[in-house]
Amino acid sequence: MKFSIVIPLHNKAPYIACTLDSVLTQEFKDFEVLVVDDGSSDGGAQIVVQCNDARVRLLRQANAGVAAARNRGIAQAQGQWVCFLDADDWLHPAYLSTLVHAQAQFPQADVVAADFIRVPHTAGPWPKPWAVTPQPAAVELITRLARRWMQGPTLSSSSVAVRRSRLMAMQPCFAPGESLGEDLDLWFRLAEFSPVALAHKPLVAYRVQVQDSLSSRHGSATHFPFLERLRQRSAQLSAQGRRDTLWLVAQHEISLAREALQAGQRGRAWRWLLRAHRAMTGRRWWFTLIMAAFIPKRWIDLAMHWREHAGKPNKPAAL
Repeated sequence: MKFSIVIPLHNKAPYIACTLDSVLTQEFKDFEVLVVDDGSSDGGAQIVVQCNDARVRLLRQANAGVAAARNRGIAQAQGQWVCFLDADDWLHPAYLSTLVHAQAQFPQADVVAADFIRVPHTAGPWPKPWAVTPQPAAVELITRLARRWMQGPTLSSSSVAVRRSRLMAMQPCFAPGESLGEDLDLWFRLAEFSPVALAHKPLVAYRVQVQDSLSSRHGSATHFPFLERLRQRSAQLSAQGRRDTLWLVAQHEISLAREALQAGQRGRAWRWLLRAHRAMTGRRWWFTLIMAAFIPKRWIDLAMHWREHAGKPNKPAAL
């Protein structure tokens, strides 16, 4: 079997039927689907049970979080490659066939992915079709993921497939009990051993929350374990790898400073900004410093709202 598609499910009943449909209508047919119900209470698991396709398996567990659900799916997977798909995202029919193309282009890569589009959480459970070119996707081989991450969109949780043998050697792949940055932590751990083959064709729709929700969720946070792990592992990398990783960590900390500003927590924003001192040579750090020192909150909100809707991708802001 070529692919195992792992879908963690927790109270996403309005979306799971569409998500499953996007998998079952793939052009490439050699796959299985493992839906890991993480203690849902909204009837989503029953929708999966009613799916009349032998390739779909439902695994049940008490609520333990998205990381535990993905790890359970990896352990039960039978495919050569494991794909991760969130229960409210969906795939273009050409997604799996394009991953096969990327694997053929760069067989040395244990990680393959496709481009994704962002869809607002208010878009409704069933997506509007989007067109892609029929030509084969250009495939980029990424050897410095930490540095490439800041140059434009790279990976989302639902756009990645990893060789199962590599994942089994890294279990538990996702940090148990964590639900923020646990996926980024795995991608960067993988990138320490393997390049990433990224197919440049938008084949995954990734549902995003509004900016206010991001601010309210992260603005008061003081500690992000995955950033600390990245910082600690950087000491084991080459000089170039260490520079790239610490720069990436600093960029995430700048994003957290901005989210704290939007939450009205200037003191916390200053603390995040000071932690990001390695990025002082960049315009982003200085612009955030100016916001923290001089800009009223209502103007900060306007500036961040404009950036959110200006079509300029900013990966760390997706935290």
